Amino acid sequence: MDKRVKGSIFVFLGACSFGVLSTIVKIAYSEGYTLGHITGSQSFLGMLLLWILYLLQKKLFPTRSTYNTENKGDIRPKTAWWKVCAAGMFTGLVGIFYYQCVKLLPASISIILLMQYLWISIVIEAIIFKKKPTRIQLIAVCIVLIGTVFAGGVFNESLTLNPTGVAFGFLAALAYALFLITSGRVGNELPALKKGALMITGSCILTFIIFPPLFFFDGVLFDGLYKWGLALAVFGTVIPPLFFSIGIPKTGVSLGAIFSTAELPVAVLSSYLILRENVALLQWMGVVIILMAIVLPNLKSLTNRKKNRLV
Repeated sequence: MDKRVKGSIFVFLGACSFGVLSTIVKIAYSEGYTLGHITGSQSFLGMLLLWILYLLQKKLFPTRSTYNTENKGDIRPKTAWWKVCAAGMFTGLVGIFYYQCVKLLPASISIILLMQYLWISIVIEAIIFKKKPTRIQLIAVCIVLIGTVFAGGVFNESLTLNPTGVAFGFLAALAYALFLITSGRVGNELPALKKGALMITGSCILTFIIFPPLFFFDGVLFDGLYKWGLALAVFGTVIPPLFFSIGIPKTGVSLGAIFSTAELPVAVLSSYLILRENVALLQWMGVVIILMAIVLPNLKSLTNRKKNRLV
């Protein structure tokens, strides 16, 4: 399988996992849990799961866990562990900002604001790393933004926007863009599980600094919070960072950002199937538009591969 296509699949699946988070968070809020409860339990349980998985891999498959098999023979110096932890703090910020946005704004608007990471990540890459986006990537971005407006249901409800919620939404988008960039550039020589564990350790440290983990002592964790923290940890802390750390180095940040927009269609589907929220026809149209944009950047490479096989 082509390296870029393989990477795109990992990014796509990671984004699909991330897409169910808003539904889980809405349910957790409805049961009376706070932002600190939700983000703290997610970070802690996610960190615990990733370190357990890494140690099991190291024990059962020692030759695979000593280095990243994709970078075999790479002589670059190893990234300091604290740098990987520091990069992972962006993951914690995404959760804090986005979950607060979900609390203050309708879920559809929160998702739209978070999706702005797409153009933010491309702008950051162009300014800092001097990497100009291709024409097809720019077209895909425009299509995604159009699809986002439709899928978010902007035309289906009267909007009363909380300025604080809007600010948290844009902060979540900025943090997500920085997470994508650092995930693709920091610690790529490390095994994926170790890199993910270090990143979530940084996320957990930051989250506990902002929200001291009082749930360890007041009984809330074992009184029901654990089930939501565990669900959020698996779908938001373990799978996306792990899959992104594998996929984004292969796709590049710009292309990876486009594929990660699969989050929005999944968010719409999960709200429809689980929360039984009404999803209008225009929203389904937006989902289809976004899926078209996700396929678009790889059409050229897939076509070339098909021609090469026929020759």
